[in-house]
Amino acid sequence: MFRAAVRLSVSGVRSLTRTQPRCQAVLASRCYSHGKQETDEEFDARWVTYFNKPDIDAWELRKGMNTLIGYDLVPEPKILEAALRACRRLNDLASAIRILEAVKDKAGPHKEIYPYVIQELKPTLDELGISTPEELGIDKV
Repeated sequence: MFRAAVRLSVSGVRSLTRTQPRCQAVLASRCYSHGKQETDEEFDARWVTYFNKPDIDAWELRKGMNTLIGYDLVPEPKILEAALRACRRLNDLASAIRILEAVKDKAGPHKEIYPYVIQELKPTLDELGISTPEELGIDKV
């Protein structure tokens, strides 16, 4: 009888130890919102300042545009104006056309965005002597 009681108590202890997890994982929690939120005006001013640097080179121009196009937004016309002026300072017509093509691509299915941007940039495009992809006929595949 004593042997049966010990056997039951030992098996009972084993079943208790088996139900508990063998290792406990530490749960990490991360807080990502500690930084200051940038307003739209600060964002625009940062990029206008970036493209208005007098010593910007072609690599910095492409890097800036790739970063800007990577965001989930269509850049404001004042940012694009600064980028187009940087293209003119570098005498880089191809980059200027690529910027306009990238804006058209970023506008995606929202057909009213690209004409608005072109309308806002038209005085700058005329001043700098930059044609749109539509004027050059390279917008068609």
